[in-house]
Amino acid sequence: MGKIELAKQAIRKIISNSSVEEDPIHAENTLTWLLKLDPAAGEALQIAALAHDIDRACPETKTRRQDYADYDAFKAEHAKNGARIVRKILEDHAVSPEITDKACALIILHEVGGNPEADLLKNADSISYFDHNLPFYFDREGYVETKRRCIWGYQRLSNKMQTLLATFRYENQELTKIIQEVIVESGQQNGGTCI
Repeated sequence: MGKIELAKQAIRKIISNSSVEEDPIHAENTLTWLLKLDPAAGEALQIAALAHDIDRACPETKTRRQDYADYDAFKAEHAKNGARIVRKILEDHAVSPEITDKACALIILHEVGGNPEADLLKNADSISYFDHNLPFYFDREGYVETKRRCIWGYQRLSNKMQTLLATFRYENQELTKIIQEVIVESGQQNGGTCI
C-alpha cells in the first residue's frame, strides 16, 4: 500500500473517533460528492475532501464554536487547525511536499473557496452537509439553529448546487420546511422542483 493510502487510512482512523457521530460518513460522503463533481480530482483534493473536518475529531485541539463571537471566524480557525493536523499526518507518512502543501492549502480554503479546486471542495462539503449531516444537526441543535446553519450553507453553494439542493427530499417534514424557507428567503428559488 502506498504512502497516500496509508495517510488516508490514518485520517479515517482519527475521524472515526469523532464525538460528532456524522463525521465519519460526512468525510466519505464529501469525497464521494467531490468525485461526482470531478471524477479526475487529484490526490491532494481527495485528501482535503476526506480530511477537511478532522479538527472536530481531535478533542485536545478542537476549535470550539463558543470561543468565537463570529461564526465565520470560528470556521476559519477550524479550517486552519484541520490543515495543521493533516500536515503532520501527511509528513509522518512521507507524502510528497507538493501534495501535502496543496492538500493543506485546500483544507484552509474549504469553507470559503477562492480558486477552482477550493470552490469544488466547498461545494462537495456543502452539499454533503445537506445530503448527510442535516438530520443529525437538527436532532442536536433544533429548528432555529438548524435554519441559521442552512442559510449559511446554502449561501456557500454555487448556483448549480443550489439548484440540485432544491431537488432533495427529506423524510422529516421539518427539514423539508427549513430547506423551502431557506430557498425562498434567499431569493434563489429556481424553476426546478422545490423539495
